[in-house]
Amino acid sequence: MKLLVIAGPPSAGKTSLTKQIVRRFKDEMTIAFLKIDVVKAYEDIELGREFKILTKKIYSGDLCPDHAGVMVLGDAVEWAESKHADLFIVESAGLCLRCSPYLNQGLGIIVLSSISGIHAPEKMGAMVSLADIAVVTKIDLVSQAEREVLIQKIKDVHPNLILIETNALQGTSMHRLYELIKQSEDIDSDKLYLKGNPPIGTCTICVGKKEIGWKHHFGVIKKLDGQIAEYLYRGE
Repeated sequence: MKLLVIAGPPSAGKTSLTKQIVRRFKDEMTIAFLKIDVVKAYEDIELGREFKILTKKIYSGDLCPDHAGVMVLGDAVEWAESKHADLFIVESAGLCLRCSPYLNQGLGIIVLSSISGIHAPEKMGAMVSLADIAVVTKIDLVSQAEREVLIQKIKDVHPNLILIETNALQGTSMHRLYELIKQSEDIDSDKLYLKGNPPIGTCTICVGKKEIGWKHHFGVIKKLDGQIAEYLYRGE
């Protein structure tokens, strides 16, 4: 089974890209799709209705969506394999720009909107720097100069990233992406792990303590004047 993890901020065009990929491969492969979101998601309904593919979704609710993704991905891969899927597409919630949902196998795709601003790639950290492919969407809504500056910013963050520019609604200039998906290797589900290190999150905020200010909290903390080593962890 081939695996795609599609990440990116909200409204960047992740679902539009997913639809183009499904449209291209639905007659060649059995496709399974998982959407991870926080409160509400309709992507699974739309894709199931339009393309008759296998779909599933999970709401993280009170849990960090990227944390939820890590927790459920093992079961999700088993589910897709049990349905004899040839291609499994996972679409992240696209909320936390610190975490990276990509795995050591399959393809990690970051979707970036041309209208999100030229500094957006620098603000996304591992979501860009650990991706295999960057798909830049909505290219019809900005000038050529703005596109070139954005592309350069992406290259500054990740010089070896494969770049594809498209209008995802129309699916223009996607042939290279389709070839990369076709050429990608099948995953070994027993040897899957995250590509990057998740952020440290052992603290009283994680269990719902509402007070503000580091003096009220235990676990991993941070002060306004910088991350001083002796204050990184407070408590037993």
